Amino acid sequence: MEELKRVFNRFDANSDGKISSTELSNVLNRSIGPYKKDFPSRSGAYTIDEMKELKDAFDLYDKDHKGLVSVLELHLVLKSLGEKCSVQDCSKMISFVDADGDALILRNSNR
Repeated sequence: MEELKRVFNRFDANSDGKISSTELSNVLNRSIGPYKKDFPSRSGAYTIDEMKELKDAFDLYDKDHKGLVSVLELHLVLKSLGEKCSVQDCSKMISFVDADGDALILRNSNR
């Protein structure tokens, strides 16, 4: 449970107890490299600890451990964290970073 809280807090940038679509997009954007064109980029390199946190956050959503996050996986995790968002909301979130239109977020294994 502590690990979930730590990951949740990493997503909840403004500490309001909720993960907005913008906050989710920002974390996912940092973790999937090739899709950065859709979001403001962060200047500077990530530390090893930050990269580990991002990988851990991605792995939290990647329930079947295939290196991809589907709409349903995102929905299940957000629902388990108490977020009230629909599958359609999750689909919209994923569409922000889905460059090829397959409704999946791919982990960039080169980072």
